[in-house]
Amino acid sequence: MSLRQLELFAALPNFPTLSAAAAHLHISESALSQAVSSLESAVGEQLCVRRKARGLTLTPTGQDFARRARQIVADTHELVLSAGREQELRGPVRLGCYSSFAANVVPELLEGFPQRHPGVSIGITVGTNEELLSDLEAGRLDVALVYDVSLPTGCRRRRIYATELEAHLPPGHPLAAAETVDLADLADEPYIQYDATPGVRNVADAFTARGLEPRIEARVSQIGLVEALVGRGLGYGLLMSRPHALPMSIEGRPVVIRPLDPPVTVTHVVGIWPADMKLTPRASALLDFAAERLGEHGPTDAIPARTASDDTAAAVPEH
Repeated sequence: MSLRQLELFAALPNFPTLSAAAAHLHISESALSQAVSSLESAVGEQLCVRRKARGLTLTPTGQDFARRARQIVADTHELVLSAGREQELRGPVRLGCYSSFAANVVPELLEGFPQRHPGVSIGITVGTNEELLSDLEAGRLDVALVYDVSLPTGCRRRRIYATELEAHLPPGHPLAAAETVDLADLADEPYIQYDATPGVRNVADAFTARGLEPRIEARVSQIGLVEALVGRGLGYGLLMSRPHALPMSIEGRPVVIRPLDPPVTVTHVVGIWPADMKLTPRASALLDFAAERLGEHGPTDAIPARTASDDTAAAVPEH
């Protein structure tokens, strides 16, 4: 069993067919098939089912084998990167960021982190919760920044910054002059809904908890469009607070942002990674930098994963 065979098999969960995997890995399909067969012979069990009509399917043993292989390959790469290294970090780190706050977070990280750690290169993936979680599970990301809401079990996490739901109002709105806004005062107003998971559910839960129901004027899938419609006076928005957020729409029209009182949906943006994967020194340093630059209280300790069988494991409580 060679490291190259483990590298090849670790990549298989990312592809629907053996031929697609072979093309991406720059190896012939027959050579990849032979590598898989050799591993199955060494393990003594079938690791995947290869059918021309149905593509490639990993067996339960194969799925576990691929996960363990990814860890072995990652540890080997870390061993090579750390050889001869004293204090300087070097090598790649692959960061995922939830799309709704990426514009307020990614520029700070891409500008500042390389200045502190010039030997580290950052790869950025922006996507939905579902896309980022899938990429983490498949080993395509080292860590992802998401809201700490409805996360699956088996994730470790580190707090980056606190965030809460805020009202976005046109300047001429009667409540724009108030210090805070009560959700009840907005219920009868036209609401521009940011239509993304898990934000829709969070807002619905907030209204339901008060015995209220929003009057939805429009549903849009982009935060910039929510603020553009608010800036034109077509309704109000409810969005999570974001660092570096300017009270202005993409059209340059002013928008008034006010906290809710009583507050609702107070949570955190967190860095997450699979509990069964070791966070690399580069990814850990990037999370520390993110907490320092984006958080109010600097870096915090990693929070242990919660598992389905251990609800007592320490864990902290999106758009």
